[in-house]
Amino acid sequence: MSYRVGLSGGIGSGKSTVAALFAELGVPIIDSDAIAHALTQPGGVAIPLIRKVFGREYVTAEGALDRARMRELVFATARAKQELEGILHPLILSRMLEAAEAAGGAPYQILVVPLLFESAGFRGVVDRALVVDCAEETQIARAMARSALSRDTVLAIMAGQLPRSERLKRADDVIENDGSLQQLRPRVAALHRFYLDRSSGPAPR
Repeated sequence: MSYRVGLSGGIGSGKSTVAALFAELGVPIIDSDAIAHALTQPGGVAIPLIRKVFGREYVTAEGALDRARMRELVFATARAKQELEGILHPLILSRMLEAAEAAGGAPYQILVVPLLFESAGFRGVVDRALVVDCAEETQIARAMARSALSRDTVLAIMAGQLPRSERLKRADDVIENDGSLQQLRPRVAALHRFYLDRSSGPAPR
């Protein structure tokens, strides 16, 4: 079984960029967001449960999750957030483990999980936790530029995530991403060598 590294970080921290750099080095990447998108697209297995729990108004005419409407609901209601996570998280975890098994053979794998520390189920399947970190103002600017979200929306998303200080406290490794891609690349390469070394011995569980 491959050694598994959980990659996490707040919105706008640069998780996707870091994951892409690991992928360039030949590391299998399993992305929970991509899996969640597949589960909630037209015909996705989560759609019937979402329709049953939240009502058909949260499903688009094409049969996908209405992400904007659901975002408003989960920001406004803690119970709705819990119910949505209760539907999606077990499905995402199951698909991630299937993908991890299918990608076996590499010395280690990267599992990209924004809510790595918020869900015991996700943290329990990785051997090490890597956090991508940057200043909060950098997070906000990147998230607004990438997703065309308002500042208030980004702040609301950040408020629903684990505080930066707590995320850093729980991390085994931290990669700083306040600078350029040129600065980030050697940091990823150094961690790649470290994980190759870690994965050569028995993986703790």
